[in-house]
Amino acid sequence: MHVVIMGCGRVGSSLARSLVERGHTIGIIDQNPKAFRRLGPDFDETTVRGVGFDREVLAKAGINRADAFVSVSSGDNSNIIAARVARENYGVPNVIARIYDPQRASVYERLGIPTVATVRWTADRLLRHLLPEDQEPLWRDPTASLSMVEILCDEGWYGTALTHLEQATGHRVAYITRFGRATLPTPSTVLQDGDQVYMLVADGDEGRIREIAGTAPQGGAA
Repeated sequence: MHVVIMGCGRVGSSLARSLVERGHTIGIIDQNPKAFRRLGPDFDETTVRGVGFDREVLAKAGINRADAFVSVSSGDNSNIIAARVARENYGVPNVIARIYDPQRASVYERLGIPTVATVRWTADRLLRHLLPEDQEPLWRDPTASLSMVEILCDEGWYGTALTHLEQATGHRVAYITRFGRATLPTPSTVLQDGDQVYMLVADGDEGRIREIAGTAPQGGAA
């Protein structure tokens, strides 16, 4: 697909390189031509100097054939204006804006423009580590009948196969994070100290599952 990115800071340049590595084409916009140095000497995609809501600039970046538009400049106003222009004037199907102000972000989410509020995201990540049992689900299906949550396990579960935890709770472990890396469990995966466990939970069952996982299993590790 072709992606137009407004903002060639650390986020924009990193996103551009990652997309190119995956075989996509890029048109990246920034007001400061020196910002394009972050892309590296081997970057041969389209770079355009200007603002991301200027029609001529957008045309040079390939907005008319864009499958997605991402605005990640340092200004909330510029990001949201550019995102709305891409969505409303050019009909780009996938538009995302970075917003620093969480209150603004929630407003634009309701308008149908997905946003990444960096302050809110960072705060949420910190809270998930400090108070994982008090957090909203990481994911919920559209029917609200299934969600994915982080589950704290009693140390009595350490050394126990995850299949035993699944049997005890009646729910599936989606993945675990071990040493900072997400891992899909196998039938032989054993829970270790420091593992973060993420389970798929049916609506209304979260409290019961947390209680089971938060209590040492009967009979010890299995």
